[in-house]
Amino acid sequence: MLKWALVIVVAVVVLSLFAPQFSRMGLGRLPGDITVRFRGRLVYLPITTTVLISLALTALGRLI
Repeated sequence: MLKWALVIVVAVVVLSLFAPQFSRMGLGRLPGDITVRFRGRLVYLPITTTVLISLALTALGRLI
């Protein structure tokens, strides 16, 4: 369980760092992705995008 929590946290951090690139591809505007302005900074929580990428990578891993 701890491994999965760590994987999800790392995925959220990586997706947050690449949010501008993902928004150009249309991934940053999915329902469930949260964007909040906090103390003058834009905080992006890509919940739905994380789930979709995780499902895609799981499917790819099972095919290989």
